[in-house]
Amino acid sequence: MEKIINRVNIIYGGIVTALTALFGQYWFLFIGFLICNIIDYATGIIKAKYFNCNENSKTGAKGALKKVLYWVVIYLAFYVSKSFSEMGKLIGIDLSFVVIFGWFTLAVYLVNEIRSILENLVEMGVKVPSFLIKGLEVTEKAIDKITKND
Repeated sequence: MEKIINRVNIIYGGIVTALTALFGQYWFLFIGFLICNIIDYATGIIKAKYFNCNENSKTGAKGALKKVLYWVVIYLAFYVSKSFSEMGKLIGIDLSFVVIFGWFTLAVYLVNEIRSILENLVEMGVKVPSFLIKGLEVTEKAIDKITKND
């Protein structure tokens, strides 16, 4: 039993180390977003197939492509953040504030994914607490307000 526990710990430690090396100390936010992508896609398919009876492979493919393109935008936002921050250091201008570009992009997409999951669930007849839906609306409005003021 101890050997199994040790192997599980080694595997878990290796996965966390790899994720931290790839995504940094906040890797769990990216994994959470990926999980939300998968859940949103799955609930969308279930809703279309079993509740709306309008499953369409073309629509499903567009949805999958959209999820991939979200990751492209997130990558670009973080790349721009890191690049401009480093260029600012090179030319002696403090551009460290651009680090928020990537995090705001991730936050906007994360809120959007969670809201989409909840909308799918509501359309399937699942009772979702209204405070959760309203809380996400408030969060989205706060993020939009900050980004529009800039």
